[in-house]
Amino acid sequence: MGKRIPKERKIDMYKAILELKDLSECCDFFDDICAVTELRSMEQRFEVAKMLREEKVYTEIMKKTNASSATISRVNRMMNYGTGCLGEILDRMASKETEGEQ
Repeated sequence: MGKRIPKERKIDMYKAILELKDLSECCDFFDDICAVTELRSMEQRFEVAKMLREEKVYTEIMKKTNASSATISRVNRMMNYGTGCLGEILDRMASKETEGEQ
């Protein structure tokens, strides 16, 4: 199969994700659909994104996440030039954490 994925297939997967009812079901869904290495890579990139959002330096991120400088650089590029969605989600999560502290 080529690089082009039919839009219907892509959309169906995301619709399925929106049907997940709680954190446990979400974890189970991704455990079923992804290889362990794929999950660990996504989790690592997400952690890198969180730390970049907190303005941590590369050396600290590398130490805490075991991510390579290339991975950190790719995530940083995505945070700066991507759609902005991940940054919005991180801000939303941080806002909820702050509200929970009050």
